[in-house]
Amino acid sequence: MHAGTRRLVRERASERCEYCRLPQSALPLARFHIEHVIARQHRGGDGPGNLALSCHHCNLHKGPNLSGVDPQDGRIGRLFNPREDRWEEHFETRGLLLLGLTSTGRITVSVLAMNSQAQLEIRRAAGLIY
Repeated sequence: MHAGTRRLVRERASERCEYCRLPQSALPLARFHIEHVIARQHRGGDGPGNLALSCHHCNLHKGPNLSGVDPQDGRIGRLFNPREDRWEEHFETRGLLLLGLTSTGRITVSVLAMNSQAQLEIRRAAGLIY
């Protein structure tokens, strides 16, 4: 990947994970990943329109997934797409927790384990009580 593309993705995201919104400054020794929103194995491209900045936790939990099961109604639905969706429409913050407002939000919170103990501890240590 070209340095210019990496820089564009990082700047566009304001150095925050585009899934959980954790700032890079909260984990200065672990550089965030530039990930494929739609994985290459699903024919996702390498252009900026398919790339997102992701913390290690979100990226490793997301993997190549495009969908998951809504914990509220058990239906299969899609994950949040930071290139097409508005974060505020799908999520809200409450204290240290990230809550899904829509099926897409709930599925993403669940699949990416956004409220795992590890993520809560990182948010607490970074002073990110919303």
